[in-house]
Amino acid sequence: MGQDLTSEIISKILEITAFMEAEDYIKMPEKVNIEVFVSLSDKERDIYETLKKDLVVSIKDKDIDAVNAATLSNKLLQMASGSVYDEDKNMIHIHDRKLDALEDLIEGANGKPVLTAYWYKSDLKRIKDRFDVRELKASGDFKEWNQGNIPVAIIHPASAGHGLNLQAGGSTLIWFSLTWSLELYEQTNARLYRQGQKETVVIHHILAKGTIDEDVMKALENKNKTQTALIDAVKANLES
Repeated sequence: MGQDLTSEIISKILEITAFMEAEDYIKMPEKVNIEVFVSLSDKERDIYETLKKDLVVSIKDKDIDAVNAATLSNKLLQMASGSVYDEDKNMIHIHDRKLDALEDLIEGANGKPVLTAYWYKSDLKRIKDRFDVRELKASGDFKEWNQGNIPVAIIHPASAGHGLNLQAGGSTLIWFSLTWSLELYEQTNARLYRQGQKETVVIHHILAKGTIDEDVMKALENKNKTQTALIDAVKANLES
């Protein structure tokens, strides 16, 4: 049904639509996407699965509407990253696997500036507690980054708005925790992968194996493929 609807929409807009993609007309750097998997220990897995079960049980007797689904998803994503807040705003620690992976990636950058994207406040706190990082929030922060004065920066996707140029400050982006929003995901990637970037852009995604992280990554990839298929169809019509 969904595919039929997509085909119908494409057929109706082909003759009246023109699409130009930047990569086709300007020189863009190479972009490399890397998935970095971390594995939980048996004890950490038990904690994750127990909390996951408790959340599901507590919501099971209610209809799983958008609000409930979003709440459950948020909690699971927090746990996958290593911690979760309880009802009293206390942080429950689960694991440091992603922090360890982030440390390895920062060291592997060999001194090149690294930009880290996070989604939850608990992620921000834990990253700040472990590393000497600069949060990019204001114009002064962005200027310092582009001048190459910030070795390790951290940014929330909602702060990485359209038109924000960060390509002068580095070419390595690390997703510590993901967002379901394709727009915010691509928008954040585009802060480094854009015209004017001099180096290959490397985008790392730290994913906890066997958790909701993998579902979000697949969803982002599938949405992108659907979007790309539509764009490619329009371009093919223009070139025929």
